[in-house]
Amino acid sequence: MPGSPQSRTGRPPVQRAVGRPTTPGPPHENPVLRLYHRLHRAWDRPLTAYYLICGGSALITVLGLVMVYSASQITALQLSLPGSYFFRKQALAALIGSGLLVAAMRMPVKLHRALAYPILAGAVVLMILVQVPGIGVAVNGNQNWIALGGSFQMQPSEFGKLAIVLWGADLLARKQDKKLLAQWKHMLVPLVPAAFMLLGLIMIGGDMGTAIILTAILFGLLWLAGAPTRLFAGVLSIAVLLGFILIKTSPNRMARLNCLGATDPGPGDSCWQAVHGIYALASGGLFGSGLGASVEKWGQLPEAHTDFIFAVTGEELGLAGTLSVLALFAALGYAGIRVAGRTEDPFVRYAAGGVTTWITAQAVINIGAVLGLLPIAGVPLPLFSYGGSALLPTMFAIGLLIAFARDEPGARAALALRQPRFGRKRGARGPAAKRNSRSWNTMRRRASAARSSGER
Repeated sequence: MPGSPQSRTGRPPVQRAVGRPTTPGPPHENPVLRLYHRLHRAWDRPLTAYYLICGGSALITVLGLVMVYSASQITALQLSLPGSYFFRKQALAALIGSGLLVAAMRMPVKLHRALAYPILAGAVVLMILVQVPGIGVAVNGNQNWIALGGSFQMQPSEFGKLAIVLWGADLLARKQDKKLLAQWKHMLVPLVPAAFMLLGLIMIGGDMGTAIILTAILFGLLWLAGAPTRLFAGVLSIAVLLGFILIKTSPNRMARLNCLGATDPGPGDSCWQAVHGIYALASGGLFGSGLGASVEKWGQLPEAHTDFIFAVTGEELGLAGTLSVLALFAALGYAGIRVAGRTEDPFVRYAAGGVTTWITAQAVINIGAVLGLLPIAGVPLPLFSYGGSALLPTMFAIGLLIAFARDEPGARAALALRQPRFGRKRGARGPAAKRNSRSWNTMRRRASAARSSGER
């Protein structure tokens, strides 16, 4: 057609549709900020505390078994025992402790509260029996052990920690229900006198390290109960005064205090253990000398598989290994604080706070002593050091935390509503599959609503 544009092929040109005007999209989010938001959402899920407690405690226990095997071989051979002697005993304790953990995890809160008084009474009776000649056994100058026959011994004061947590939590919860905690007499009595009774029984045997942990648990319970600052400061002043007297009147404790920051063993090798702990950490470097390659455990470092196992870990696994252990304890502590902060049950709040204070304070005191920042208190690293008497009540306490974490707002719904991963047929179709999909979406909405309503 004349006047119409033609293409080279003689055909009319194709009319292109006029596109819509492009609107600028949203600006790209900063990748770092996007990663932060994703981690925050993942961290705030209902099951975060549950997984942190389960995973953190399991990793600490397994790594502890590995390090006990590595650190105790030389000691066992020096005592004419098989190289795996201490490892086998610790593995047996871990197996029994796993049963206690599962039992505590499955128990209802009412049963936890019912066990408080029997555990307290049993711990008191056992700590009295420690001082009976022929029953109690002295280890490293401390009369805090009971011989069970053969090579097995028990330290009842370790069960006293669990007793004061359960009994104190039940006592404070009952008083809170009756609106009695506003009166300082009800807040202190009978909690503080009972704690001082346990402390007296422990100090008769000379174990000041365990007494410090028990005192930390007491202060944690009072803090959670909302003790006034003046009352809290008064009890703390009494505890500090008693501690000063006990340290000043004991040459052994004064020698340990004088070893803070020591860089050489000193006269009479009084700081031998503290200094060789620093040597072990310093020789580990960034990634350590390798499992089993520690030099200090060859008789240079006393208590290499118990109180100073963290030093051997630093020598064999280096800074990376020690930071990993610290991160696991930090995660465990955060999870315990989260459980205590989100629950509406007073007993759960006090018990979770008491267990978290117990494990965190003991880890800080042990690691601080190895690093030379605190006096050597003779307390094991929870779940990590050799010692069945310390491992059993600690694993039961971890079971309590897991049970409480499962009852966190939204966690129970999320656990109950998870789809099984195994046993489903792939590519399922039909009304049943659609019904399951709708049910799953409904359950997810309910879990999200439960989590939002339970957050503080």
